[in-house]
Amino acid sequence: MSVAAAPLNVEVEARAAGFDEARLERIDRHFGRYVEDGRLPGWLLLISRGGKVVRLSTHGHRDVEAGLAVEADTLFRIYSMTKPITAVAAMMLYEKGAFDLRDPVSRFIPAFDSVRVFRDGTALRPVTVAATEPIRIWHLFTHTAGLTYGFLHRHVVDEMYRAAGFEWGFPEGMDLAACCERWASLPLLFEPGTEWNYSVASDVLGRVVEVVSGRSLDAFFAERIFTPLGMSDTGFFVDPANASRLAALYLADRAGKAVRNDAFGAAALRPPLVHGGGGGLVSSAGDYHRFTRMLLGGGALDGVRLLSPRTVRYMSQNHLPEGADLGTFGRPFGEAPLAGLGYGLGVAVVRDPLRSKVVSSMGELSWGGAASTAFFVDPSEELIVLFFTQLLPSTTHPMLRPQLRQLVYQALVD
Repeated sequence: MSVAAAPLNVEVEARAAGFDEARLERIDRHFGRYVEDGRLPGWLLLISRGGKVVRLSTHGHRDVEAGLAVEADTLFRIYSMTKPITAVAAMMLYEKGAFDLRDPVSRFIPAFDSVRVFRDGTALRPVTVAATEPIRIWHLFTHTAGLTYGFLHRHVVDEMYRAAGFEWGFPEGMDLAACCERWASLPLLFEPGTEWNYSVASDVLGRVVEVVSGRSLDAFFAERIFTPLGMSDTGFFVDPANASRLAALYLADRAGKAVRNDAFGAAALRPPLVHGGGGGLVSSAGDYHRFTRMLLGGGALDGVRLLSPRTVRYMSQNHLPEGADLGTFGRPFGEAPLAGLGYGLGVAVVRDPLRSKVVSSMGELSWGGAASTAFFVDPSEELIVLFFTQLLPSTTHPMLRPQLRQLVYQALVD
């Protein structure tokens, strides 16, 4: 069964949804300044409550140089906002009994059978020891596998990833299976399960989906998630007919101003060899709203059920050992405030709003993308917030996401 997505429009008046209209306008004014002083090229904001769109606003341009405004149907590279979709795909297979969360990853990708952990040395001469604990499936969901990203520039192993061709992309000629083989040959930062480190773990999880389902990740997403939910604008690249809707990609210069980068941005216009479960998708606000409505709806939307409500609740718990948060258990990730945040199966989870020092609710789910996109879902308030823009890296303006929360919650007055 599949559904057709309706055009994206405001569906309920602010007052009826518990918002103060004048306070909502504060959000637009605040983030409008990011565009006016050149920090962002443009943005789209969507706020919904109870599944109904309360606020849909845009500011600035999807293509500054061409003078093309951000519109409701603009397409954005969502990068790491792909990760929750990969997690849902994997849990759909989990619900069929395809694997246990404690299963070693090597059951599906044998190269991970003999991983080693970095102990000392340099990128050219690393000293490693055999891991005493296998990487398990739950480690992939929670970024506790000991894997990393080349673009982090924090550790010797990050440097080894870059030397192997993994920084902001994948080595030419390698598919996802080959990438996993290469990652398995590189040292881990730590024993699996002992720390949190942002990493290619979701890409490896995407490969597990491929192995278990017998389908490529793009085919699984399209057939089992996107088509059933009516997410017709989401995929691993933008076809020529929709190319004009794709926002240009901007990188931050040393002053934090947005500078266009067509060489990097053009990757979204061609089919990739690697279908990266950690960051490969392009989507629209309307499509991602449908995905987040499915999460808010306990795994179902408009009569289409992807997951059991109990599975979604389980994913939405903090799975870090002994209830730890990312501020104490996680390795630093840019300038992002991590205190008070736990991590579930594919999403961050607010476990202590007071420690986070940002207005939020216990159990709020969230994550963002490398081009400064962000979302959060607050089940207790039946609230969904999406923010789309295209500025790399997301650490350029570290207060953007906390400010989004404080301004949304101050407008909620019921």
